[in-house]
Amino acid sequence: MAPEARPGRISSVTIVAKRQAPEARLAARRCARLLQRRGVAVTFDPETAKALGRRNDAHVLGGRGAPADLYVVIGGDGTLLMVARAIAGRPRPILGINLGGLGFLTETGPDEMEKMIGEIIAGRYELDRRIGLEVSVVRGGRTIMRQATLNDAVINKSALARIIEIGLSIDREPVTTYKSDGLIISTPTGSTAYSLSAGGPIVHPNLEAFLITPICPHTLSLRPLVVPDDSLAELSLRTGDSEVYLTLDGQVGHPLRKKDRVRVRRSRQPILMVRSLRKSYFEVLRRKLHWGER
Repeated sequence: MAPEARPGRISSVTIVAKRQAPEARLAARRCARLLQRRGVAVTFDPETAKALGRRNDAHVLGGRGAPADLYVVIGGDGTLLMVARAIAGRPRPILGINLGGLGFLTETGPDEMEKMIGEIIAGRYELDRRIGLEVSVVRGGRTIMRQATLNDAVINKSALARIIEIGLSIDREPVTTYKSDGLIISTPTGSTAYSLSAGGPIVHPNLEAFLITPICPHTLSLRPLVVPDDSLAELSLRTGDSEVYLTLDGQVGHPLRKKDRVRVRRSRQPILMVRSLRKSYFEVLRRKLHWGER
C-alpha cells in the first residue's frame, strides 16, 4: 500500500520497551525525557512501567481507553510485532527503535533517536500503511480463534512429526495440496522473515499481495505463490497423526487438529509504520542483507 504523509501533531506517546534488556530500559527513560521536553504526554505499557518503577503511568495496549497518538517500540522486531497485534483494532503510528540484531521493521537506532523524535514532532515523516492478516481457525463449523498479525501465519509440525498435508483454496477454488514440513502465508512486510528463509522472494511492502511459501515441499513443482491481497485463502489440515501448530508472527501458537480450516484474509485495518523521509526501503535491504558485498 502507498505511504501516507503524516504532518499531524503528536501530543501523546506510549513507550514499549523490551523488558529483558537493560539497555532498552535506559533508552525508554531517555526517550521519555526527550518527548516530555517537547511537551508530549508520555505513558508506558504495564510491563515497561513496572520495569521502570512507574506503575501509575501504565497504558494498556489495545485497551478501551484513548489510544496514544504514537507508539514508540524500543527493542527488536519481535517487540514491534507484539505491539502491532495488540493495537490492530485501533491502529496508530508505530516507531521502532532497534537495539541490535537484524531489525527489518525497526526504523532507527538509539544513536538517531533524538533526531528522529524531533522530526516526528515537527511532522517531517511518512507513514507506511502495511497490510496485516486476519487469521481464523474453524473447527466443526465454529470459529474458535481469530487474530490479527503483521508478518505471517505459519502451519508447521513439531520436531518429531511426519510430513503434513495441507489443502489450499483461494476464494473457495481448490489450488493444490501441499505435502511438506509446513506452509507460510505472509504479507509483503513478512516476506523478509520466515518466508525468505524458506526460499520465498522479497516483496516490496507497498504491494497489495499475499505470499504463500511451502516449507521443504516434497515435490519440486510446488513453488512460492503470490496472490492479490483481497483473496480469501483457506488451508485445510489433512493430517491427523502428527502434532501440527498454527503460529502467528513466530510468537503466538495454536494447536491444530485434522479437518481444521485456517482462513486468512487481509485485516480490516492497516498497520501504520513511521518512516523517515531520509531513508528508503531499498536502502534498508542493502544495509541489512549486505547486497553487492563480497
